[in-house]
Amino acid sequence: MRTGIRWLLRIVFLLVLVAACGTFIPRPLIAPAKASAAMTHRILLLSGPIHTDIAIPLDAETRAAFSFLGDTGFPLSHPNAEWLIIGWGGRAFYLETPTWAELKPVPVLRALTIDRSALHVDLAGHITEPQPTVTAFDVSDDQLARLRDFISESFVRDAGTVVPIPDAGYGEIDRFFEAKGYFNALFGCNTWTAAALRSAGLRTGLWNPLPQALRLSVSVYN
Repeated sequence: MRTGIRWLLRIVFLLVLVAACGTFIPRPLIAPAKASAAMTHRILLLSGPIHTDIAIPLDAETRAAFSFLGDTGFPLSHPNAEWLIIGWGGRAFYLETPTWAELKPVPVLRALTIDRSALHVDLAGHITEPQPTVTAFDVSDDQLARLRDFISESFVRDAGTVVPIPDAGYGEIDRFFEAKGYFNALFGCNTWTAAALRSAGLRTGLWNPLPQALRLSVSVYN
């Protein structure tokens, strides 16, 4: 009994240590040289209890870069939309758990092991700042272009066309699409978000599996 408790404590200590290192060891380790270009665009990190999304301004360049979404029926030209919101996650958990009240054991099991991935795409109007769940960053034209490219490359394509998941969405506007990569508890939605932020020249922690760790690391290093 005591041996079992000791091993449990060791595992808990190891997990806490790894999480702390993942948060406070920056990635990239060496800070990149500060860009001389003007930081004329704002991007947002949107945080929930276990999941993060990225919001990018829905300007003319973004509409052009993601015109392939409009080809699938996604309302990219909605007149009241100011932000394009994108998140990556486990396919089963994403599709079958629109609210915590609908939590089921099978999607949870897949999320804790391995699952196919999906991208969730949505639109938003005005987003109030500041608020605890919103972290904003100012980026240059080039940084925003690289972020758009990273997101675009995360979509699975069939003969050059992105692949919507039929009849999948939480509301009238949002859509789900097949995504590249596989989801698991160690490298999931928040590590994808961190990689997306790094593509835009921002620094994150070495490993950020939870929104709280990602939000803390980006506040420390940016």
